[in-house]
Amino acid sequence: MSGVLPYAHGGPPATGLLRSEPADFQVDEQLGFEPSGSGEHAFIVIEKTGANTEWVARELARVAGVAPLAVGFAGLKDRHAVTRQAFTVQLAGRVDPDWSSLAIDGVRVVWATRHNRKLKRGAHRGNRFRIVLRDVRGDRDAIGQRLATIAARGVPNYFGEQRFGRDGGNLALAARLFAGERMPRERRGIALSAARSELFNAVLAARVERGDWDQAIDGEVWMLDGTHAIFGPEPWTDDLARRLAAGDIHPTGPLWGRGELRPTGAVAALERAAIAPFGTFADGLERAGLEQERRALRLRATGLAHTWEAPDRLVVEFGLGAGSFATTVLREVCDWRAAMA
Repeated sequence: MSGVLPYAHGGPPATGLLRSEPADFQVDEQLGFEPSGSGEHAFIVIEKTGANTEWVARELARVAGVAPLAVGFAGLKDRHAVTRQAFTVQLAGRVDPDWSSLAIDGVRVVWATRHNRKLKRGAHRGNRFRIVLRDVRGDRDAIGQRLATIAARGVPNYFGEQRFGRDGGNLALAARLFAGERMPRERRGIALSAARSELFNAVLAARVERGDWDQAIDGEVWMLDGTHAIFGPEPWTDDLARRLAAGDIHPTGPLWGRGELRPTGAVAALERAAIAPFGTFADGLERAGLEQERRALRLRATGLAHTWEAPDRLVVEFGLGAGSFATTVLREVCDWRAAMA
């Protein structure tokens, strides 16, 4: 399913090359808060190039002489990119190392201060992206019109291909887990996340094919924009219609787990039908103890802008909330191929 997801706005009007070099994919983490300036945690903003977030965290722990669990960060960032994100390192009763002299390949300290708590996963508000597409082929007017459509309507909030691993390897991992293979906690988490994402994408794909992924159907559960707060189902009203059109609320789909589906009517029937071919994954997620949750079906990119740096080089900039994928936005405008694996 994850490799054949339907498009919301028609096929992409362009082809191009993504990640020709790390600087072509830049990510700035948007925390949504300022560090406290005091406390037992060092708060460090890192710029990393071609480096894995978890590897950087382990290196910070090594340099500080603390256990890896003493290091916190809000989210995993792309490896084949230039990314800026915050880390915390617990240093109770200790002074900071000289972060400015940190010698880790591909890592630079932008600034550092102190904070009163460890950064937890999901603590950030979102990310800002600057992405360069090279060797772009396609009609400029059509590309501009597609970007305008995306800015106005958003895109389906698919989980990106990164969630499923190279050649869908994380889904194969999930199949082995649900067949009874014992795994370390980290690999088990990767497998569960991939399986859950596959089921969500299957439901969203069904809604995209119907053309109502960003519309209301009977029994809808809604999510408030920029939050994980949900409400409904409830009778359709002019007020809900206004809020949906304004992007204040979004239809939702299931993050599968134990318990009853919250939607009713047509939504519940559609979701059960879309999940039915994935019974092994659905049963495995329930046995693993995950609970039913919801995720917005619609993804809105904020501050979407584009420029042409050269006749075949397109720069696209936009912001996304935490947990969303930049490649999910790009796929609606460009059938890209990756230069860096």
